[in-house]
Amino acid sequence: MTYDTKLGLDENIVAALGYVGIWIAGIILLLIEPNNKFVRFHAMQSVMVFLPLSLIIFLVAWIPYVGWIIADFMGFPSIFLAVLLAFLAFRGMKFKIPLIGNYAYKLIYE
Repeated sequence: MTYDTKLGLDENIVAALGYVGIWIAGIILLLIEPNNKFVRFHAMQSVMVFLPLSLIIFLVAWIPYVGWIIADFMGFPSIFLAVLLAFLAFRGMKFKIPLIGNYAYKLIYE
């Protein structure tokens, strides 16, 4: 059973968009979806995972000589993680990333 959202799309599509747009889409979805907890959970988890990860990759990239190489090796798996989480959200699953997922769940559902 799917529920509509403020965007007029099914909730699993909107939840997946929260991961595809990395943390920026997560913040936007948290602001425009006040009632749909499934979308809010995935948006919160997206922000809590990808915002710190983006900052770490950005800072590592500034290391002289080898920083951009290390940042690339960190960036490619994070893109894979975003695609995987978007796919799981699209399938309607509430996949919780260890530690972060439990905290995001508590913030949204409790």
